[in-house]
Amino acid sequence: MAFDYIVEQLSARKSLSRYRQRVCLQPTVKDNASQHFAMHDTKIIVAGKEYINFSSNDYLGLNNHPQINKAMQEGIDKFGLCSSSSSLVTGYHYAHQALEEKICQWLNKPKCLLFSSGFAANVAFFQTLGQSTGKESKHKSCHFFLDKLSHASMLDGAYSSNAKVKRFAHNNTTQLSQLLSQSDSKNKLIASEGIFSMDGDQAHLKGLTDTAKTHNAWLYLDDAHSIGVIGKEGQGSVSLLNDTKSSDTNIIMATFGKAIATSGAFLACDENLHDYLINFARHYIYSTAISPALAWATIKSIELIQQEQWRRDKITELSMLLRQLLDNSINIISSASSIHAIIIGDEQKALAVSKQLRKQGIWLTAIRPPTVKIGSSRLRVTLCTSHNTNDIKHLARSLNEALI
Repeated sequence: MAFDYIVEQLSARKSLSRYRQRVCLQPTVKDNASQHFAMHDTKIIVAGKEYINFSSNDYLGLNNHPQINKAMQEGIDKFGLCSSSSSLVTGYHYAHQALEEKICQWLNKPKCLLFSSGFAANVAFFQTLGQSTGKESKHKSCHFFLDKLSHASMLDGAYSSNAKVKRFAHNNTTQLSQLLSQSDSKNKLIASEGIFSMDGDQAHLKGLTDTAKTHNAWLYLDDAHSIGVIGKEGQGSVSLLNDTKSSDTNIIMATFGKAIATSGAFLACDENLHDYLINFARHYIYSTAISPALAWATIKSIELIQQEQWRRDKITELSMLLRQLLDNSINIISSASSIHAIIIGDEQKALAVSKQLRKQGIWLTAIRPPTVKIGSSRLRVTLCTSHNTNDIKHLARSLNEALI
């Protein structure tokens, strides 16, 4: 039978407790005239039952914000919903330009480029920067050095390029420096996440910037889980260093679909790299541009993020409360972000705990290999501005009952 490995591999996933299935969120009827999906607060409805959602990436609680919704409708009225073309044909609208300028001003970067998703932006960047250059050997042209816990899209982009790829132990700048010293390329790039998506811990940004300077390397930062959440105006990880300018991080990638609460992503960089990507990045050249109405709504979201520090303060307060209420025996990774990983270890146990929490009205997804390494299955708790103190108390009490 053709492609019989499909059934075999699915069966293997099931036997290892790594099989994945989607769940469909159901609408709730707010009135007789319309239906609204329960995606704008902490509650979700699955199979007719309501849960407190602790697996959302809506960190700042901005999804379905009335001002963002209004801006979206204004964008539709001004530009239409669809861009109707790629950015290099007729798809680049004033809304896109305005959003790029807003991001550049926000992050103090010269140029910005919009993508349909963070995955597309990461793959586009690494593939394009790491493509072969003439007769030059791939081992001579470009070397990438990625943190061991870098996102799958970064790894896919790097390994599908023509560059030589090395991975350094998580946040280990000593090993990184050794690997850089062994490289014979003049084109070296260090890549890391600002806030790591599965652990919630921060990159050692000062060490990375110092190492990059020492070895004349570029620094690339995937700030998908930091943008909006970190910094006085939500600028992300680079704002953590008072003595480091944004320019010390050569390229910043971040998504709109998490704290910013819209959809898409961007790369912020210098003028030359910006023009190089426009001319050589296949994901950009051959993709329809993101919705101009969505770009217009994203501008409003960024404005709210800049203005409303209380949203970030509340995440900090709720995170402190959770740690105070959890039993000391529970293995939770230290984090200053919205992400709090509770390490369970075994896949089956992680699934069992997740199932037990659902009986308590808590939606908390079990994260298993290959997303995380074998033996480190976990519950990935995300705390959002829309949660309240009672939500956290209920979560902590339920976790304590399930894990001790």
